[in-house]
Amino acid sequence: MNPLRWDVLLVGFVLAIPLLALGLRGDLSADEVMVRLPWCLAAGWGAVALLRLASTPRKPAPASKGAPRRPGQPVPEDQPAA
Repeated sequence: MNPLRWDVLLVGFVLAIPLLALGLRGDLSADEVMVRLPWCLAAGWGAVALLRLASTPRKPAPASKGAPRRPGQPVPEDQPAA
């Protein structure tokens, strides 16, 4: 996954808002803000990757030939209808 996708950049920017606010308030110097900004991008990348992994549906397991079918499940073409 590309770390410069729009969703990664958006999440990284949201995570950087408190950091930028601390820089504007004077609690952090400009050098400290610039050193910590890439960590916000990395955290955004990790959060989006974890969310994408969690939201991807699982692929169903292939049914074995001897397994009983559930009612309403279509009959595969290579098996005769019972």
